[in-house]
Amino acid sequence: MPLKSQLGLTIGCTLYLVAFVAQPVAAAMPQAVPLATNVEIQVQAPSNSGEDRHPPALAALAKTAVIMDNVTGTVLFQKNPHQRLPLASVTKIMTLLLIMESIDRGQLSYQDRVKVSEHAASMGGAQVFLAPGETMTVADMVKCIAIASANDACVAMAEHLAGSEEQFVWKMNQRAKQLNMRDTHFINCNGLPAENHYSSAYDIALMSQELLKHPQITQFTSKFSDYLRQNTDHPFWLVNTNKLVRYYEGLDGLKTGYTAEARYCLAATAQREGFRPIVVVMGEPRAMDRNREVTQMLNWSFANYSAKVIYNIGQQVTTVNVRRSTHRQVKVYAGGTLGVVEKKGESMHIRTEIVMNSLEAPLYNMQQVGVLKAYNGERLMGQVPLVIHHQVGKATWWNSFGETFKDIITFGP
Repeated sequence: MPLKSQLGLTIGCTLYLVAFVAQPVAAAMPQAVPLATNVEIQVQAPSNSGEDRHPPALAALAKTAVIMDNVTGTVLFQKNPHQRLPLASVTKIMTLLLIMESIDRGQLSYQDRVKVSEHAASMGGAQVFLAPGETMTVADMVKCIAIASANDACVAMAEHLAGSEEQFVWKMNQRAKQLNMRDTHFINCNGLPAENHYSSAYDIALMSQELLKHPQITQFTSKFSDYLRQNTDHPFWLVNTNKLVRYYEGLDGLKTGYTAEARYCLAATAQREGFRPIVVVMGEPRAMDRNREVTQMLNWSFANYSAKVIYNIGQQVTTVNVRRSTHRQVKVYAGGTLGVVEKKGESMHIRTEIVMNSLEAPLYNMQQVGVLKAYNGERLMGQVPLVIHHQVGKATWWNSFGETFKDIITFGP
């Protein structure tokens, strides 16, 4: 591999275990006490060998590229990961994310009808030729965005959710800040060329990871073709701009992009045997180069890595006693997914530890009550918050007396 091709390419080759966190871990937890150490788990670790540090010429033509494990956020490969570039229609990943989050919060449903404004209908580039005053369901709008990359559908949804495209774009930038997307700034919701509209391969991987928290999105992004306005006088055939959904095994998203300024971009993801890498390339010279290099990156990922989840988000981890509460014992759950990326052929041991706060009622639904940590030997590799899934009320004097009396009369020899 020529030296020039190697510059800027780095590959994470030690075991990384990080938290995919549902809510931030508290900076300090008073009176935190280790509660228990869980079963030791043998996993495969990324190699430290020099050979693995220089994989084949991945993303040789891309200006910037990243491979990230979806569960852990581990970066397996990177080339100029924080270079700021125009991202074209890959912008729509953030648009789709805000739509899916609105649906999950109950602020929007797939059956809601969206009315198209003059402004939305005027969008150029990729479009489904929405007419001013036309109404369409949210499900069909999402289909238009995810499959056909429709700029007019993006603006129609932005106006429906936020009142104006400008206000929706403000929300896009706020969400980017929450996701620590430090190399990103949006000017519009669809990626049409605009000054000061940019992102990086790393940031695109972050927002792709967040979008994949909504598994229903791949029901749209995985379709190669579909119909709009079916059973009408004006049916419209939608064909996915991401041709790899048809030709690459397990690939089910996410979003292509092209403008003369951005060149050819793609955020792609595929899943095999529970391992889902996210691959991002930007600035590819041709569509065929983009598809070939993404295919090579996915093949390399599946050949060299696999994933193992230790605890899924929402999985019960333990039970604890809560002082002065109406519940004698309270179930505690993982507030994020704790997992590892395995480098095939090498092994090490991972142990987990539970560290709990000193708990006293009242407690509230989804309140953080501790931390679940993972270690490689004595080295902390990652952690997720521990939460409860229901409110725990404070016991009255009579409740406390009753529980104490019960303990006395049931105390055996």
